[in-house]
Amino acid sequence: MNIVLFDGICNLCNKAVLFLIKHDKNDNLHFVAQQTAAGERIMNQYFVNQDFRSVILIKDEMAYYKSDAIIAIAKLLSGWPKLLLIGLILPPFLRNGIYDLIANNRYKLFGKQSICSIPSKSNEHKFIT
Repeated sequence: MNIVLFDGICNLCNKAVLFLIKHDKNDNLHFVAQQTAAGERIMNQYFVNQDFRSVILIKDEMAYYKSDAIIAIAKLLSGWPKLLLIGLILPPFLRNGIYDLIANNRYKLFGKQSICSIPSKSNEHKFIT
């Protein structure tokens, strides 16, 4: 199972999860907010560092962080979102620098919620509780 751990109170992160669900035609991805009990359990199970500034992908028992997670996720998507793979032409320090710039300013730019979003009935099978 491929698990995406995300910041559940971040508006940008929640919009990104909805985008991923829409383009995950083969049901490759499952989601859990880092702030939930399930998220904490999974982070402990896979010895993942809690990092609300990074999306984290658990794939094949390995944890991917920041731009590496985005690229690994893009490989699992269908259609035009595979264009995110173009990030591979950039060296990791540059990709992660861009990632950090957005991550460090995401609340200012996109806002945040006081609690994690609740998945809709049509999406709830994609979320780990």
